[in-house]
Amino acid sequence: MADPRSYIIESLDTGLRLMRLFLTHDTLSVTDAARELGVARSTAHRVLSTLESRGFATRDTSGRGYSAGPELVMLGRPAGYGPGMRDRLRVVLDAAATATGETISTAALIGDQVIITDGRESSHPVRAVLETGRAHPAHATPAGKVLLAQLTDEQVCALYPDERLSGVTGRTSVSRTALLAELAGIGADGRADSAGEPVCGMRAVAVPLAGSSWRDRLALMASMPADRGSEPELARHAAALRRAAGLLPPPSS
Repeated sequence: MADPRSYIIESLDTGLRLMRLFLTHDTLSVTDAARELGVARSTAHRVLSTLESRGFATRDTSGRGYSAGPELVMLGRPAGYGPGMRDRLRVVLDAAATATGETISTAALIGDQVIITDGRESSHPVRAVLETGRAHPAHATPAGKVLLAQLTDEQVCALYPDERLSGVTGRTSVSRTALLAELAGIGADGRADSAGEPVCGMRAVAVPLAGSSWRDRLALMASMPADRGSEPELARHAAALRRAAGLLPPPSS
C-alpha cells in the first residue's frame, strides 16, 4: 500500500497546519505563522490571505494579525457550545454542583486540547475557578483523559505522534506509553482522577457525559483544592457526577 505522505499537496498541508495553530493562538501575525510552520513569510502571507478569503481567518482591527474566522469557529466549535446543548446541560450542572459543592465543568476534546464549555463555580471561599472557554492539554486533565479513553489507540497516537509528551506540572505524565496504559484503565473504570497534573494543589475527577461520536462527546468534571479531594471524596464525587449525567434530557426532535 502506498505511503499516504507521497500524495501530500504541500500548499494544502501548510494551510491545514496553519488552521490548527488557531487552536492554541488567539491571534497570529504573518511572522508568527511563518516561524511556527517553518515557511517563508511570503508563503505564510499567501496562506493567511487565502484562509481569510474563505472565512477561515479574519484580520484583527490593527491589520497586523489574524484570528480564527467564522467558518473555522463553526467547524471547530465544541459540542457543548450550541444553545440546544447548553439548555440540556443546565439540569446536569445544577445537580452536580449541588451534590458535590465543588466547581463543575463540562469539557469537549478538540485535537489534543480539552476545552471547558460550561459549568458552575463552587461557593466555597477557596475553590477552583471556572474557566469557560479555556483550553488545556488533554493528557494533563481528567476530563481530557476521559475523552481520550473513548478513542482507539491509533487515534490517540495520531494526536500524540511522539513518545514524549509536554509536561504541565511535575505530576503530568510525559510518556505516551504510560498515557495509553492509563487510558485503558480509565476506559474500564469510567472515570479519571487528577492530583495536581494541570495545576499544583488542585484535584479533580471526571466521568463521560454525552455523545456517541468524537464530534459531540463531552466530559463532566468536578474540581477542588487538594485538601477537599481525598480518594474517598473523589469516589463520592464520581458517583454524584454519574447520577447527574444520568439526568441529561434526550435531544429534542
